[in-house]
Amino acid sequence: MERNVPEYVSRSVPVPLAGRVPWYKSTFPSYFGIFLFVGFYLRLSGPTLGYANVSVSLWGLLVAGLLCFGLYYYVPAMLGMQTGRTLYVVGTSTFGTTGGYLIPGVLMGLLQIGWVAVDAAIASSFIMKGLNQTSRPLYSVIVIVWVYSLGWVAIKGIQYVGQVAKILNWIPFLMMLMVLWANKGGISHYQSPQHEPLTGFLNALLITIGFFATAGAAGTDFGMNNRSRKDIVLGGVTGIVAGAVIAGGIAILSVAGYLGRNGGPHSYDYTATIASVGALAPVMFFLFAAACLVPTCFSAFIAANSFSTMLPKISRTVSTLAAVTLSGILAITGVADNLVGFFSIVAASFGPICGAMVADYLLAGRRWSGPRLGINWAGCIAWVVGFLIGMPEHIPGIPASWVKADNPSELYAFAAGFLIYIILARLGMRPPVVELEAKRSATGNRVPA
Repeated sequence: MERNVPEYVSRSVPVPLAGRVPWYKSTFPSYFGIFLFVGFYLRLSGPTLGYANVSVSLWGLLVAGLLCFGLYYYVPAMLGMQTGRTLYVVGTSTFGTTGGYLIPGVLMGLLQIGWVAVDAAIASSFIMKGLNQTSRPLYSVIVIVWVYSLGWVAIKGIQYVGQVAKILNWIPFLMMLMVLWANKGGISHYQSPQHEPLTGFLNALLITIGFFATAGAAGTDFGMNNRSRKDIVLGGVTGIVAGAVIAGGIAILSVAGYLGRNGGPHSYDYTATIASVGALAPVMFFLFAAACLVPTCFSAFIAANSFSTMLPKISRTVSTLAAVTLSGILAITGVADNLVGFFSIVAASFGPICGAMVADYLLAGRRWSGPRLGINWAGCIAWVVGFLIGMPEHIPGIPASWVKADNPSELYAFAAGFLIYIILARLGMRPPVVELEAKRSATGNRVPA
């Protein structure tokens, strides 16, 4: 009997096996497209090439991709595939039916506000560069038009965005290859100004994992559309590991080539490398901005889903427009320009979520145990401690020496969430599981709960 289970859990309908698709039609293009977003590699080169050579930076991307796959994506995706249910429902095992409202429910929506702000800031900045303008009022107008128009699309027409994504996702890839070709001659001449390879390597982990963390937990939503573990693995390896190495690697090689070709201290920002291609640069800036349309719509859509699911008494339109308004403020004030800082917040937030989910998955015998009534204190406490460990430099009163900025704090956050959940679970701090009845899917197929 489904006692005291919220509607977002009791009314969830699993995706039937008959309605699922292969990895190359779902997980691979989605995740590869995520890494092609210019926000990932826009400021990747400074913290990596600024301390280490090209090969060390590339190795950092490879290790980061593997960690994203193994720690942040695999278990959520497997749970989605096994259950056919969304992250909001699957997360009730780790955090409880009440705790799930906040983690990962509302928290996911709040972080998407940040992502919309980042998307808007980058797109508006690129449009300004394409127009060769520096007017701050014009930039603000572009941001406002961007967030409200795409926020409305996310509310009313997100089904069409997926079709557009099939084309727009590959535009930045082609432009990246053009930028690389224009700067390839300088790659062998680049020398890092500082010889701290470990710092550059660890920064590659910090940026890549921080960028990917929310998408890793969202692997549940990708996995529920996959048919088997084979789809999970192949989609993850090609979309995540290859995506991080190829997109990040092309950007790093391009910046190294640009710096090596010009023979002096220049900007590590990828925008400077785009500008180096000459007459085509303005067109490229416009196209990179156009490629930000899809990430903005999807982030606004996820935020809308989060708030409408967890706060059903508030109109979906009202909550979404309020969210994109805050996003616009963050973009206009320049807060969204601190990409590495934002990635640190994301990693600290979702590192312990993924760590606790992995622990719960293993304790349940590599499956979903089912929703737990109320608050699962094992998961919630694990998240709080993991978040504090992952974010010490951003919280007053906590010694910054605990975790340095060039150390993989997101891995510490993950490990804390994993270990603390296991300890507290063994101490009996998990509420009982509520069995869900098997639901009929929209096609009439029955899927076990």
